Amino acid sequence: MITNGRGGNGRDLLTSVPGHVAIIMDGNGRWARARGLPRLAGHRAGTDNIRSILEACVEAGVDILTIYAFSTENWNRPEAEVFGLFALMEEVIRRETAELHRNGVRVSHVGWTEGLPPELVRSMEDAVALTAGNNRITLNVAFNYGGRAEIIDAFRRAVAAGVDVTRLDEQTFSRYLLTGGQPDPDLIIRTAGEMRLSNFLIWQAAYAEYYSTATY
Repeated sequence: MITNGRGGNGRDLLTSVPGHVAIIMDGNGRWARARGLPRLAGHRAGTDNIRSILEACVEAGVDILTIYAFSTENWNRPEAEVFGLFALMEEVIRRETAELHRNGVRVSHVGWTEGLPPELVRSMEDAVALTAGNNRITLNVAFNYGGRAEIIDAFRRAVAAGVDVTRLDEQTFSRYLLTGGQPDPDLIIRTAGEMRLSNFLIWQAAYAEYYSTATY
C-alpha cells in the first residue's frame, strides 16, 4: 500500500512504519444507508471503530494518529445531524478518555471551539488536560477544523507574535499551525473511495503518501 519515497518526516516508507498517519474518515452515511439505518447510526459505527484503529497504530509503532472528525464545511449539513454529531462526540470522549489515559494515549484537539456546545468543549478540554503527559501515542482529533482557515489563522498568529513577515520561512510558519511542534503526516488514508483531501492538513500534507480505500 505504501509506495516508494519519503514522507514528511524523511522516513523511508518502504522500510519503516510511518510515524504520523492521518485518516479522512468518510462514508459513514453511505454505510448506514446500505443497512437501512439513520445517518447518525453510521457516525456512531465510525467512532466505535476508532478504538481498533488506534490499537492497530500502537501495535505497529505509529507515533501520531490524526483523525478528521468534523470539518468546518460540515456545518452545512442538516442541523439535526450536526447537533447529533456533537452529542455523539461528547458521549464518546466522556466514555473513552479514562481508558485512553490508562493506555498512555495523549489526546490533542486540532481545530477551533467557536460555535461548539459548551458541554462538548469542556469534555474536549478535560481529555486534553488529563492525557497531556502521556507519550505512548498522540491522537489528534481534527474537530471543527479546516485547512485553509488554519493557514490564515497561523499567519495572523505569527504576525501577532511579532514575526517579521518579510523574513518568514516555512519552518517558522509551521510552528504557528494547529499541529505546531509535531512532524507532518507520512501517510494520509481516505476511506469510501474518494480521491481528494477535502481541506484536510493541506499545508502538512505536502509530502505525504496518499492512499484511498473503498472501505467505508
